[in-house]
Amino acid sequence: MKVEYLAYADGDDKVNTAITAGNQPDLIMEGPERLVANWGAAGYMVDLADMLDDTDKKEINDVSAGVLSACTTADGKVYEYPLVMTAHCMAINLNAFKEAGADQYLDLENHTWTTENFIKAVEALYAKYGQTVGAVYCAGQGGDQGTRALVNNLYGGTYTNADHTAYTWDDANNVKALETLLGMDGIDFDASLAGGDEIAKFYQGALKMAFCWNIAQQLDPNGAGTGAEKTVTGDDIVFMSFPSETGASQLQGGIWGFGIFDKGDAAKVEAAKKFIKYMCDSEHTVDAVKTANYFAVRTTAEGTDLSGIWADNAIMAEYTKLMPYLGDYYQVTKGWAAQRTEWWTMLQEIGQGADISSTIATRMGNANAAAK
Repeated sequence: MKVEYLAYADGDDKVNTAITAGNQPDLIMEGPERLVANWGAAGYMVDLADMLDDTDKKEINDVSAGVLSACTTADGKVYEYPLVMTAHCMAINLNAFKEAGADQYLDLENHTWTTENFIKAVEALYAKYGQTVGAVYCAGQGGDQGTRALVNNLYGGTYTNADHTAYTWDDANNVKALETLLGMDGIDFDASLAGGDEIAKFYQGALKMAFCWNIAQQLDPNGAGTGAEKTVTGDDIVFMSFPSETGASQLQGGIWGFGIFDKGDAAKVEAAKKFIKYMCDSEHTVDAVKTANYFAVRTTAEGTDLSGIWADNAIMAEYTKLMPYLGDYYQVTKGWAAQRTEWWTMLQEIGQGADISSTIATRMGNANAAAK
């Protein structure tokens, strides 16, 4: 058996090249945006609906109703059998907030804050440091889940329609959020930074908050692979939900699970299904989830309770406070790859002074054209 670990930078290209050459893998671990909306929609994946009985569905839906929906097509085909998930969030430099008197605007018990308090905190930080404290990074698509969540949550905007057939960036609440961010001293639309670059500047202390964050960074802030000289680490860093008017945000989620490429070999498909069952719905699922360092998508697996899997890990246990805020998994909307370029290009243009409404209309129009 050969196992290959794909890198974010070229993983898609490697798989697409393999598909073109007829050398696609038997089994792959990925998210619904690829397994369902991309390769599944193109007819390359095996339907796994027969692997999920009513008990399986309930065990998953009891954690998050959006997981199975994201893994399933409109006509009921399941192209991803989910294993783990997480919620993307943001982070703050708590020491910097305390020095600026901005910690009063944080609900540290619940890791939430309101839009009003976010604005007050940025004002306090800017008054103290006189420089950019948070960056709307837009050099490319890397970490774009952070900028999407920031804009959508500030005033309750949406990114797509409910049935994931069109992009809705021109939502008046998104326009208001972009206007607010653009007008804030201390917030900069930075076309020189992508998500990883932003994290590096956060570690270095130049930025006092990071919009590109998740449990992977929180678990290992000293070795998150940014290449930065880190002066802000450990207890200095507190993860936070994105600000919203009520404090109850809609967080972007990550879902990872297994899909099987349809290569016309029934024996290999059955073998792959057995592997998936072993990893995702057996007494061994606990080990698989812990190895992934994310959160189980189901309450139990063949009678094994997964609800307290992270009780002995203080960081993971605390991070579970964010999981109820998981929002719509809209990454399965058609044209996903193309729209990402339109999104960060739109942010660049707005940051350079382009009219917000017309720029959104143009870029969203391009994204919706790609979704047809």
